[in-house]
Amino acid sequence: MANEIEKRVVAGVLVSPAGQVLITQRPPGKMLAGAWEFPGGKLDTGEDRLAGLGRELLEELGISIESARPLIRYRHQYDDFSVDLDTWKVTGWRGEPRGLEGQALAWELPQHLLQKGLLPADETIVCAIRLPDEIAVTPPGSDGNEEAFLDRLESRSEGLVCLRRPDLDVDRLLEVAAGAACRVEGGEGEGELLLHGDPALLGPLILEPPANLALRLARAVAGLHTPARFLSGLAKRPIPRSLWFGVSCHDEAELHAALEAEADYAFLGPVNATPSHPGEPGLGWDKFSALIKDLPLPVYAIGGVGPENLETAWAAGAQGIAGISAFWPK
Repeated sequence: MANEIEKRVVAGVLVSPAGQVLITQRPPGKMLAGAWEFPGGKLDTGEDRLAGLGRELLEELGISIESARPLIRYRHQYDDFSVDLDTWKVTGWRGEPRGLEGQALAWELPQHLLQKGLLPADETIVCAIRLPDEIAVTPPGSDGNEEAFLDRLESRSEGLVCLRRPDLDVDRLLEVAAGAACRVEGGEGEGELLLHGDPALLGPLILEPPANLALRLARAVAGLHTPARFLSGLAKRPIPRSLWFGVSCHDEAELHAALEAEADYAFLGPVNATPSHPGEPGLGWDKFSALIKDLPLPVYAIGGVGPENLETAWAAGAQGIAGISAFWPK
């Protein structure tokens, strides 16, 4: 729209040592009064992003930032204006947060944030808060030796693990997933599985798994991850919001298809050259950043990257890193 107004807003997600997140309530007299939001405000013209966040948090809460990193940045469209919302995860600060502008404060666990009545523009941030920094994708099977495969899986028994086994049919994949569930539950962490494949086949089975596997799958399966090529046959999101739904993407069109399918996150790559995509040079970080700019969707960088690239990925706007070889013992 020719007369559209754009507001550049920076917000801070303050995370306590107990994992709670600070939200503030918009006071009477402000637009959308009574709604809850993440603290922050409008940037001044030419103002540095992190410096602007520091100024806002000092004015609103009386605290000074000690450690912070980019979380997610995207554009949200209201009826007569758009918001360029630049969100940072703040893990260290000096001072005790106080409502210096008369606003109420609340500390909430991430899984309870959506029940508080957040601003519509802030809801995507909740996904980014709840998702991990890394998602490990399983390596290929061990030539039919599933015990060896599961032994490797047990070494990654924390966070989200994408169980990708294109060599297996759906029935066999569910059997391996049930065995994997025991391994990730038996490890030191709190591992959960994302089943990888066609949502038309896997979606119904995740919701109603075979009776003999139901208990083990229900405890460990956290969602579904699908290649973007399967999205064209979807009439709606294939699994409920209580489960994660992710999409592997390679370009702008596939990212927007993931958004239309109501995905919670996406993989985008390959960022660098990788053996799994021979002959492809990779997107590079500049193109990766340009493709996800303004997109209200957490996106993981994948392809020739590993945990050592996390800082670079965050600076490029990524949620974090996903990968295969970088996450498994050789």
